[in-house]
Amino acid sequence: MPFIQINTSSKSVLEDNLLQKEISKIVADLTGKPESYVMTMIQSNSKMTFAGSDEPCCFIKLKSIGSLNPSLMSKSLCELIASKTNIKANRIYIEFIDIKATHWGYNSSTFG
Repeated sequence: MPFIQINTSSKSVLEDNLLQKEISKIVADLTGKPESYVMTMIQSNSKMTFAGSDEPCCFIKLKSIGSLNPSLMSKSLCELIASKTNIKANRIYIEFIDIKATHWGYNSSTFG
């Protein structure tokens, strides 16, 4: 049920399938949820600015039913993205969204 969506202005740095798999694994580890429930989405080459600059930047949404620890997760996610791309950690925003189990559908039902 964790879902991570990454939008970036970078054209190709996040298109590597290995990085997407790393992101899936780290989200599972950080939330304590089975990776079989983790969904990832990467949208690159988005028209974005940050602080008035078009230098590469990134916006991440992480949604989960509980299990969110924003300060720990922010550090881990920023470090991963910054280490594998040309996006600096101070050009990454992350939105953490805790979803009610009754508001998350899966396999013709909900989790709550």
